[in-house]
Amino acid sequence: MEYSTRKDLTVKVKDLAMSSGFDLVGICSADPPDHWAFYLDWLDKGYSGEMHYLNRNLERRSSLHEILPEAKSVVCVGLNYEPAQVDTRADDHARGLISRYARGEDYHEVMVEKLQRLFEQIQTQVPSAKGKVYVDTGPVLERDFAARAGLGWFGKHTNLIHKRKGSWFFLGEIILSLDLVVDAPVTDHCGTCTLCMEACPTEAIPEPFVIDSTRCISYLTIELKGPIPRDLRQGMGSWVYGCDICQEVCPWNIKHATPTEEPAFQAREGLENPVLSDLLMMDQQEFSKKFKGSPIKRTKRRGLLRNAAVALGNTKDPRGIPALSKALTDDEPLIRQHAAWALGRIGGDLASGILRDALDVEQDPDVLDEITQSLNDLVGTKSDSDS
Repeated sequence: MEYSTRKDLTVKVKDLAMSSGFDLVGICSADPPDHWAFYLDWLDKGYSGEMHYLNRNLERRSSLHEILPEAKSVVCVGLNYEPAQVDTRADDHARGLISRYARGEDYHEVMVEKLQRLFEQIQTQVPSAKGKVYVDTGPVLERDFAARAGLGWFGKHTNLIHKRKGSWFFLGEIILSLDLVVDAPVTDHCGTCTLCMEACPTEAIPEPFVIDSTRCISYLTIELKGPIPRDLRQGMGSWVYGCDICQEVCPWNIKHATPTEEPAFQAREGLENPVLSDLLMMDQQEFSKKFKGSPIKRTKRRGLLRNAAVALGNTKDPRGIPALSKALTDDEPLIRQHAAWALGRIGGDLASGILRDALDVEQDPDVLDEITQSLNDLVGTKSDSDS
């Protein structure tokens, strides 16, 4: 099918995107990212932490033509993921928090399938069209292109904010060989608001538009594979996978965000506020079954149980001691290490006794160090209370 003007073709591409189920669509040029120097500086400051993949393929990240030599434009899309709120049970169980985006199906699979289908539809209109589909995992600075395409502006929390839809949406893009009409970027509407910066319990936003991933709860619960720094554990609260705090306090979400109509992103049963003790009791088979097709599988069992132990420790609820006692005998040293910290946070004679018994049999040096620190902290706390 031939189109007489670029505008006609652009309108058709956008219509196809919206009919594919996306909530936002915009077009931008395939020119280099606007914030490339900022990105390199962010990497140099070490804010990417252990996400070493962000330092790789810099040539491809800096130029879409390294990905698709014929690239002329980028179709940027957004898909709302905020699940409908469900009633949580009012009971005595200590419960954890999972980021909204991870309560349903894996968004990579949902988004890629929709984008692939959209690209195929574009090819039926222009058979000669070449393109590449990306969702989060490729060397593409997708927020940069989405902002250029008018899908929103960078909030001070670094998420993209749309004036009428907020920030609860996934981004995806198709790099195309087609010369389409580009959209204009939108202006910043954060103004003097700093609610997101003030709300972050681990102070992960050191200045507007800059995120220190090494302090971000999402990074700590997902990307960090080893021990969580002791000084950041209390700030994690009940989060066991990801974090939504900076977006929850954003006025644009409070005013305009609405639940998604995408069935795949509705919360799975038990993932709205999972019982922390239940998470800690899961073996590998249970973990694999429960989180098949879920983003949460990325953290692996040892990571999720590590997070659950920290969250349970932060509740200071003695009823969590049996689950933590069992976790202190887990095959994974990482889980035992954080269970020891959590028992120290809860405190009391029972927790102290469990830690002392573990000290006699534990052989891993990192776990031994954690047990010792927890016991020392408990002695100091008791001394303070006695004085």
